Amino acid sequence: MDPKIKALQEKITEAHLGGGEKRIEKQHQKKKLTARERILYFLDEGSFEEMGILVTHRTTDFGMDKEMYYGDGVVTGYGTVNGRLVYVYAQDFTVFGGALSETHAEKICKIMDLAMKVGAPIIGLNDSGGARIQEGVRSLGGYADIFYRNVQASGVIPQISAIMGPCAGGAVYSPAMTDFIIMVEETSYMFVTGPNVVKTVTNETVTSEELGGASTHAVKSGVAHKTSTNDAACLDDIRKLLDYLPQNNKETTPLLPYELGDETREELMEIVPDNPNKPYDMHDVINGIIDADSFYEIHKDYAENIITGFARLGGRSIGVIANQPMFLAGVLGVKSSRKAARFTRFCDSFNIPLLVLVDVPGFLPGTDQEWSGIIMHGAKLLYALSEATVPRVTVITRKAYGGAYDVMNSKHIGADFNYAWPSAEIAVMGAKGASEIIFRREIAAAEDPEAKLKEKETEYADKFANPYRAAKRGFIDEVILPKDTRSKLLKTFAMLEKKEVQTPWKKHGNIPL
Repeated sequence: MDPKIKALQEKITEAHLGGGEKRIEKQHQKKKLTARERILYFLDEGSFEEMGILVTHRTTDFGMDKEMYYGDGVVTGYGTVNGRLVYVYAQDFTVFGGALSETHAEKICKIMDLAMKVGAPIIGLNDSGGARIQEGVRSLGGYADIFYRNVQASGVIPQISAIMGPCAGGAVYSPAMTDFIIMVEETSYMFVTGPNVVKTVTNETVTSEELGGASTHAVKSGVAHKTSTNDAACLDDIRKLLDYLPQNNKETTPLLPYELGDETREELMEIVPDNPNKPYDMHDVINGIIDADSFYEIHKDYAENIITGFARLGGRSIGVIANQPMFLAGVLGVKSSRKAARFTRFCDSFNIPLLVLVDVPGFLPGTDQEWSGIIMHGAKLLYALSEATVPRVTVITRKAYGGAYDVMNSKHIGADFNYAWPSAEIAVMGAKGASEIIFRREIAAAEDPEAKLKEKETEYADKFANPYRAAKRGFIDEVILPKDTRSKLLKTFAMLEKKEVQTPWKKHGNIPL
C-alpha cells in the first residue's frame, strides 16, 4: 500500500475513535451513543459527508500541545433525512468532555454558514462540558460566533437542538436561540449555573436533574419543547419533526399525496358537552379534523391549558393552536400565551398555515398572573397572530369571551376565515357574570334574588351566548356543524394556498418581549 494512502487511512481511523476506546465505552455505559454513532443513526444510510475530520486545536498552554485529537471534539457535516438535505454537528464527549474550543467553534460556524447559503435545516447534537477553560477568551469568542449565526439564521432556516448530555453556562444560549429543543431524559441537563454555584450563592441544595433536567425544562420552564427516552428516540423525534417543516423560509413543506373522499366526521358531533362548564379534551377535536395519526405535539407538558403542534390536513402541513378545556378551563395565562406566541412566529416564519381552535373563557385572573406580567405576555400572542401573514383559519367550538376572543385569531386581527360551531358562545363575558353586572339593581330588588339572577342569566345567554350576533356582523364567516369541519377546512386552506400579504416596510416590529 502506498505510504501516503496508509497515513491518511490511519489518521481517519484515529479520528473515528475520538477520545479512544475507553472513553467510548464510558459513553456507552451511560446509555449514550457517541457523536459519530448519533449522526450515522440520524441521517439516511450512506448519506453522511464529514467536514473537518482532521482539524485539531491550536493551544499550547497547560500542556495541551501534548494532547491532540482529530476533529477536536465535534463531528460536523451534511447528509439527508428522508432524502432531504440537512447539516448537522455532534459534540463528542469523549474528547475533552466535548468542551468547545476555538477550532471546535470554527467547525460549527462553517456548516452553519453553508446551511444558510444553501437553505437547509441545521441540527445540533449537544453534549458538552462547556467552554474549554485552557483557551480562555478564545473559547468564549467561539460561543459568541455561534450565537451570532443562530440569530442570522433565525427565520431563514429551521434550527433544531438536541440536548444529549450536559449543556451548561454559555453553552445553553445557542440552543435557546434555535427553533426547537429536544432533551433526552435522565442523561441531559441545561442550566446557566450548576448546583454547586446555586448552593454557594443562594444556599439551595439541588441536583443537576432537579435544576435543569429534561422533566424540569419540559414541565416548569418551557425551555424544552419535547423529551425523549433515549438517544435513538430523540433522533427519531427530530426526523419526524423535519417532515413537517420546509427546507427554508422561501419554500413550503412538501405536499403528501392525499385523495379526497367522504370527509364528514360524525364523531365531532358528540364531543362538546351540553353543559358549558363541563370540560372535554380538545385533542379529540384535533384528531377528528386532521389526517389520521398526523398530530405532532410541541410543548406537550408545558402550559397544558393550550395545545400547540403540527399536523397534516389533506397532506398539507399545518400548525395547530387550541385552547384545552381540560386544564384551567382553557384560559390564557402567562405561560400559555408565551407558548402559543412562540409557535405562531415559527409557523409564520416558515410558511406553515395556522389553524386556531377556540374555547377560551378569558385570561387567568389573580395577583400571580398580574405580577408575572400577563398584560405583556398576553400581548405577545396578540402581536404574533396579528403579524402573521400565513393562511389563518379559526374555529370557535364553544367559549370565546372578552379580550381572549380578540386575541385567539379573531377576524379583527387579520384571520382569513372564521368558523363557529352552533355551541359557540361569543360575548364580553359569561352569562352569569354579565347578568350580575347589568341587572344588579333588578336582582337586588327582587323578592328572590337567586331566582331573578337565574332568569336574567338565561335571558342574557339566549341573546348573547351564541355565534349568531357575531355572524350577523360578519365577524364569523359561517356557523357550521361540527361534522363538516374537516371538509370545510380542506377547502378553505386549499383556497388560501396562494395567499400573499404586502406589509408596510419596517426594519422590524417591536414585539413586547
